[in-house]
Amino acid sequence: MHRYRGVESKTTTVGIKLRDHVILAADKRATAGVYVAHKYVDKVVFIKDYAAMTMSGLVADAQYLTEVAKYVSSDMELSTGVKPSVGSIASYISLLLSIYLRYIPFVVQVVLGGYDSAPRLYYIDMLGTLSEEDYVATGSGSPIAIGVLEQHYDRSMELGEAKKLAVNAVKSAVERDAWTGTGVDVVTIGSKGVAKETVLISKAHTAKHQ
Repeated sequence: MHRYRGVESKTTTVGIKLRDHVILAADKRATAGVYVAHKYVDKVVFIKDYAAMTMSGLVADAQYLTEVAKYVSSDMELSTGVKPSVGSIASYISLLLSIYLRYIPFVVQVVLGGYDSAPRLYYIDMLGTLSEEDYVATGSGSPIAIGVLEQHYDRSMELGEAKKLAVNAVKSAVERDAWTGTGVDVVTIGSKGVAKETVLISKAHTAKHQ
C-alpha cells in the first residue's frame, strides 16, 4: 500500500496562454481537510525568472517538487550554458512523477507556464501525463473554473481581459468550493518580463453567494 505524505490542500489554479503572454492564477487559501490552515499562501512559484508553476495536492509533495524543479533547471543552465526551455522543465517534472508513480507517488497537479521563444503552458498530472494547453484549471474548484474558461477564452483577447478572466475563473470556484478563497494571485509572463498582483476577495462577494 502506498503511503501518502502530509495533508492535502485543495485549491483552484488556472492557466491561460495568449499570443504573447502566459497568465497563471491561484487562490490563496490553504486547507487541511475541512480546516483552513492559512488564508494567505503563495501557490504560484517561480522556477526560473521566465517560468512559474501552480500546484494543488499534498503540500509536502508540492514543496518538494518545486524545489527539485528549481535545482534541476538551474543545473541544466550551468551545465549547458543555455537557459532550459519551458518544455524541458515540464518534461523533467513529468519524468519524475512517472518514475515515482509505482513507488511513492506525488499527489499533485501541476500547471507550468512561461515564455522562452514563445508563450508556453503545460499541464502535468500525478501520473506524469504531460500536455500543452491553451487554458487549464486544476484543484478542487477546477470543474467550476474550467467552465468559465471554456465559455470566455479567446487566444486573441487582450492581456487585461485575460487577467480578468483568470481572476473570474478562480472567483467562480469560491462561490461553490469551500476549499477555495481569500484572494487570487495573478502572475503574467511575457517576452518583456513578469508581473504579479493579488486580488483580494471581499467578504461582500463571498456572503452574496452563501
